[in-house]
Parts: sequence; C-alpha cells; structure tokens
Amino acid sequence: RFFIIKESFLLYYAESEKKSFESNKYFNIHPKGVIPLGGCIVEPKEEANMPYAIKISHEDFHGNIVLAAESEFEQAQWLEMLQESGKVTWKNAQLGEAMIESLEAQGLQLAKEKQEYLDKLMEETEELCLQREQKEELERLNQMLEAEKQQFEEVVRELRLEQEEIRRELELTARSLKGVEEEKKELRSLTQSLQNTLEELSLEKQQMLEMLEENENQVPPPTSPSKEQNPIWGLHCSLRQIEEKMQQLLQEKLQAEKRMKENEERSRALEEEREFYSSQSQALQNSLSELTAEKQQAERDLKAEVKVRMDLEKRLREAEEALQSLEQGLNSLHCNKEKEEKMKADVSNLRKFFEECIRNAELEAKMPVIMKNSVYIHKAA
Repeated sequence: RFFIIKESFLLYYAESEKKSFESNKYFNIHPKGVIPLGGCIVEPKEEANMPYAIKISHEDFHGNIVLAAESEFEQAQWLEMLQESGKVTWKNAQLGEAMIESLEAQGLQLAKEKQEYLDKLMEETEELCLQREQKEELERLNQMLEAEKQQFEEVVRELRLEQEEIRRELELTARSLKGVEEEKKELRSLTQSLQNTLEELSLEKQQMLEMLEENENQVPPPTSPSKEQNPIWGLHCSLRQIEEKMQQLLQEKLQAEKRMKENEERSRALEEEREFYSSQSQALQNSLSELTAEKQQAERDLKAEVKVRMDLEKRLREAEEALQSLEQGLNSLHCNKEKEEKMKADVSNLRKFFEECIRNAELEAKMPVIMKNSVYIHKAA
C-alpha cells in the first residue's frame, strides 16, 4: 500500500499510486481506505516478518492496524508524524478555536490596556522629569549648603584664633597690671619712708635751730677763734647738711610721686585696655556661640535635606524600575499569569508613588500662606 497523511486522516492507495503522486504532485481523492487518526495510540511494534512495524490502536477500532516502513529512519519519521496527526481531534479543534478567540479578545484588551499604560507612562515620565529637576535642584542646594558650611567653619576657625590672641593679650595685660600693682605698693612704702625721714629731719632741724639760738644767747663770741673750733659753725654745717639731705629727699619724694602717678595712669590705661579686650572677647564669644548654633542648625537642615533627597531618590529608583519592568511586560509578546501579576504589582507601586506625590502637593496647597512663605524661604536659604 501507498500511504498519505492528510491533516488527521491516514489515506491509503494501491502501490501503483505512488508513481502517479510523485509525477503529478497531487493525490487522488478516492483512496482505497481512510483511517481517522484523532485520539489514536501510535507506537512501534516488533513483528517477525516486519522488522519496522507501527501499530495504530483506538478504543473504537475492532482490533489493531499494523503498518510497516522500509527502514528504521522512515519508521521514526512516520511515528512522529502519525503521533502529531493523532492530536488533531474535533474537541481539540473546538478548544483551539475557543482559545484563539479568547487570545484575540485578550490581545485587544491588552492592546487597549497597553495604550492606557502608555498614556500613563507619558504622564508619569513627565512627572519623573519634574522629579529629576527637583533632584538636581536639591543637589545644587546641597552643594551651596556645603560651601556655606565650609565658610562657616572657616569663620569659626578665624574667630577661635582671634579669641586665642585676645586671651593671650589679656593674660599679658593681667601680668602687667600685677607688676604695676606691686610697683605701686613699693612706691607707696618708699614714699612713706621718705615722709618719715623728712619728718625726722624736720624735727632734727628744729632742734638744731633751737640749740643755735641758745648758744648765741648764752655764749659770747670769741675774738679770734677758728671756724673749726667754733661750735656754732659746726651747728650751721650740720644744719646745712640736714637741709641738703631734706632737699634730696624731697626730690626723691617728687620723683616717687611722679612715678606713682605714671604707674596709676599706666594702670588705668591697662585697665581700660583690659575692659576693651574683655568686651571684645565677650562679643567674639557671643558671635562664636551664634555661629556654632547656626552651624548646628545648618547641619541639621542639611541632614534633613539629605535624608529627604535619599528617600526621594529611593522612591524615584523604585518608580523607574517599575516603569521599566512595566514597559518590558507591555512590549513582550508572551504573556502569562506570573507576568500579569508582576505588571499589576508594578502598576500598584506606581499608583502608590504618584498618590503620595499628590498627597504632598495637596498638603502644600492647603498650607496657610504664612507657613508656605516660611517653608519656601527656608528652602531657598
């Protein structure tokens, strides 16, 4: 027999039909017999006279149909083709048509959803571009804050150096004041001792004058005595020495008073300088405290901005990943349940992201004007 497989049927003719089929390239529509292959079990069979046998069986057949090929290669080819043709049944054809209709409906639905997703993607892409611009603005503000922070640190270092210089000058002024106080004490004691000496010399001078008066009244002057032997002459000499000594002591007292006055003026100038340096140091300390507080506030604001920026970057990354995954899923030709679940999750993440953006925008819109101005002024700063 000469066999031809047509869709799910096995047609067989007389062996002479083979030459006609090979020359004309079309088959006769009136075969000797037709074997339906739908639902058949096709398997190789070992027969004594037929080494390359093939068995076709079905529950509705009365017995089995046994065919044979001419070689092992042909047997394998026929087995494959017969088994594939056996899968084509009316039920499978109906299921296939239903599946095709369902797939076409799903394709239309997916095309519609794809267009909706693409429209959403365009809107979300614009929103992401806006978010990127905000991110770049935040980075620029971050750089400005870093530059201001460095300037603050430089100013604080300069103020600390200036404060250290003022502290050293205050220490020098304090030591100078201490030395002036000690010199004033020494001058006071010297002046006091000079005053006591002057008083003693005044008393001694008074006593000498009284003695001179007594000697002049009691003793007559000799006719030719020598000056060295005359006691009055000796008293005059002593008196002159006392007066010279008193003059010298007065000069020393005046010098001491002059030095004391100079020391007092110097002490007053040092005290004024000390007060000036103290006030300047206090002002520098206040400035340093204010700058430290501003620096700490700036650092806190910078940390808050960095945290907000990191959160925003994280949300942006997640949104971008969800967008990419969603776009890949929409562009993919094959769709299964797992991909659909993943696409639903991506859409859910994107919806959550944009709902949060909308909530923040609504909160900002409902904010009072004073709070808005304060927030924008703080952001601009």
